[in-house]
Amino acid sequence: MEENQDIMRVLLNRVLTPQTTSFPEIHFGGPDHPSGQLRNLLEERIAAVPAGGSINWVTYYFRDIRLAKALIQAQKRGVHITLCLEGRPRIPYANDAAIALLKGEKGIGDALRVITIPGLPSPSDKSWKPQLHEKLYCFSHPEPVAFIGSFNPSGNDPEDDPGIILEIGDQNRGYNALVGLKDPMLVEKLIEHARRLHQSPPGLFYRSTTNADRDVHSTDTDIYFWPRIDKHPVVQFLHNVGDSARIRIAASHIRAENAANVMIKLAQRGINLEILAEATARRVTPKVEQRLLDAGIRFRRIRHTESLPMHLKFVLIEENDCAWSVFGSFNWTKPSFWLNHEIAAISRNPVIFQAFARCWDKLQSM
Repeated sequence: MEENQDIMRVLLNRVLTPQTTSFPEIHFGGPDHPSGQLRNLLEERIAAVPAGGSINWVTYYFRDIRLAKALIQAQKRGVHITLCLEGRPRIPYANDAAIALLKGEKGIGDALRVITIPGLPSPSDKSWKPQLHEKLYCFSHPEPVAFIGSFNPSGNDPEDDPGIILEIGDQNRGYNALVGLKDPMLVEKLIEHARRLHQSPPGLFYRSTTNADRDVHSTDTDIYFWPRIDKHPVVQFLHNVGDSARIRIAASHIRAENAANVMIKLAQRGINLEILAEATARRVTPKVEQRLLDAGIRFRRIRHTESLPMHLKFVLIEENDCAWSVFGSFNWTKPSFWLNHEIAAISRNPVIFQAFARCWDKLQSM
């Protein structure tokens, strides 16, 4: 309890202390935006990095051959690149074509690191394996920026495997977000994180080693890394908001019973809680949905006529005159809570909050 109060006190002190506000970039994908808007953003940023600059990426899915070729061309012109990529995503072969190209004779060589983290012993019908689920894209030019969020380049143009898109959804047209952080401290630490993963791929007990990245605290935004050996910082933060707070959760995945318990306890305290969730039962289970509805929580699935995925992962918290946004790669699932490598931010930056609030309003008006 004392630890929780300390975290809340630090965050509240930042709200009450005048600080310089950074001006991040917030970009969204979805049916109300041009198809491929976020992957086009990444391609444009690759092209903007000159010789001697750097690009440092960490991602889960990577099927976009045009982006892979753009990285190859960047390295040829003298850009320093590190790319960390999950070796066993949910669809195990999904990244194979991009990996083959990037590893090939004309690829990026050792700049690519395919990471497969060893798993825990598990029953034959289960798989308890950590995955590199982060989405992090750092660029040195035209100004240093580190993008985190929900988007990974899992589509291809032309699409050569519609079955994969049917399974994971068309992320180039679905609801996604990338937040470009420009605070020098955050950018520096996120680049260090990407390079450290590339240099020394994590093992199963990475978080308990001295090589594990520590959380980063800037003037208005805090970055947290998973897996963790301590408590979930987002859950801790939510536990410590006052009963008069308003909380809005946009979630692509809610499967863990303990995650539902967190949300139900918030509602039982009288907190004004709303949830917008993905439409598919695999990502947000009917059992969890019913439990949330039974608790009186305003819960709605975002259904698109073309079954485009609602892949957003953010939380908006308002209490008195304070407002925070939470965003990143994390899901409300057991693997995300306990096993996967994830990044999340808790921010009081008003530009970020307002952008996500507008996104929420658009989703709610569907």
